[in-house]
Amino acid sequence: MTEEIKHRILGIDPGTSVMGYAILDTCLNKSEVQVVSVIQMKKLSDQYAKLKYIYEKTNALITEYQPDTLAIEAPFYGKNVQSMLKLGRAQGVVIAACLHAGMEVYEYSPRKIKQSITGNGNASKEQVAAMLARMYNLTDAAPYLDATDSLAAAVCHFYQHKITFGTQKFTDWKSFIANNEKRVIK
Repeated sequence: MTEEIKHRILGIDPGTSVMGYAILDTCLNKSEVQVVSVIQMKKLSDQYAKLKYIYEKTNALITEYQPDTLAIEAPFYGKNVQSMLKLGRAQGVVIAACLHAGMEVYEYSPRKIKQSITGNGNASKEQVAAMLARMYNLTDAAPYLDATDSLAAAVCHFYQHKITFGTQKFTDWKSFIANNEKRVIK
């Protein structure tokens, strides 16, 4: 599928201890996982050092994989305001890095992501991970659910967002074929 890649999606599950990331290549109705992993920050104690590290690692991912779109999980409303604030800061740093790189940014609620993958917005993280493992034949089970959550965000974007492959509109088949000769099978 590498010759046909039209969009490369960076999926992020933000966090300040563990941040999941995934790269999903897409073309028309096909998608292929390039990487699913995590960035560890447990050894960093200072919150500002963690934010700097998140920014640097996000920039490194952008440089290495050249994604054009970010699909990120939105912080959910919880009882712990401090945790939500830290998560929101981490998300903001990722979004800022991606916007600076000229990427499109899309945010999805955890419920929307779960519903896109499993059909059930109340599915557990384990159910989402199992479904993704089946969908993409992931044999290397990710050690963290944050990794599969990031892939789920990317797949959700692939399913939910109408990805366009060109901006031209054609009025007849003749003009379409003239502008898409590589797509015609002879």
